[in-house]
Amino acid sequence: MKTELKHINLSYQTISGKEYHIPLSYQIFGKELFTAPIILINHALTGNSNVSGQNGWWKQLVGEGQIIDDNTYTVLCFNIPGNGYDDFLIEKYEDFTPADIADIFLKGLEFLNIKNLYAIIGGSLGGGIGWEMLAKNPQLAEIFIPIACDFKTHDWLHAQCLVQKFLLNGNDEPLQKARIHAMLCYRTPQSLNDRFQNKYNIEKQKLESEDWLVYHGKTLNERFSLESYKLMNHLLMNINAEEKRLEKIQARMHLISVDTDLFFPASEIRNCFEKLKSKKENVFYHEITSAHGHDAFLMEYKQLNNIIKNILLQKEIEQTQDFQ
Repeated sequence: MKTELKHINLSYQTISGKEYHIPLSYQIFGKELFTAPIILINHALTGNSNVSGQNGWWKQLVGEGQIIDDNTYTVLCFNIPGNGYDDFLIEKYEDFTPADIADIFLKGLEFLNIKNLYAIIGGSLGGGIGWEMLAKNPQLAEIFIPIACDFKTHDWLHAQCLVQKFLLNGNDEPLQKARIHAMLCYRTPQSLNDRFQNKYNIEKQKLESEDWLVYHGKTLNERFSLESYKLMNHLLMNINAEEKRLEKIQARMHLISVDTDLFFPASEIRNCFEKLKSKKENVFYHEITSAHGHDAFLMEYKQLNNIIKNILLQKEIEQTQDFQ
């Protein structure tokens, strides 16, 4: 069951100097605020604040009896302003960067009087915003778990987002076409080839793989606005946490990659880990093995749950030892 969508009214000046009124919306799952450790979850590109419950997009990870258990934690998730889940849209999307979204989330935490978080967890774009938040406030969280993302948008990802931008600015079914292209970035050749094996749908007179891609394009068009998708693609294109500030982050960092990720390659995330590890002790690297590429963080729940379970368990053991 979806929890109540709440709002925080903010006056915000973007880093580029534009003034906005932001009705920052959020949802809380599990324990009431300040009665349990608080975990902030930053949603991905087409995600939203509804992470748990029957229609929760991460219900295999968050909820009663799950790794992030409603009975143990308070789970907070903000909507990225302009994602449309709360009907708020941003027409001039280029006024905003992920650093702005990080600032807005930090203002939201301040409004809620949350000075410290137990953990920040984010996948893809959400993880990138997490990097930006901690670069600005290094003491904010005890644990940081960025999944299938990096602290910056590298050239390959920027190029794919540029293609998305071209498609989204077209006149003929722009969102559907952009989504079809994106699905090819989220998955891998092996994933599609193994699944469809050149099977042909005689009734529809097309390959089943083509039918699947067209279906995803139409489905997203029905539940997501073009304005929102342009904003989200723009944000993904411009993740740029200040690298020299990353070593100041106090949180225990657990970087999780996917070995076949074409969007945020595991090699780039390993490189980030190795740089940080040379300067800090509390940095760890984990890798999901999958044929499915970037989307594996939304598919390989057995592996992801096991990784996160061990991360949280490790922290609990350390806290117990501190009290002994």
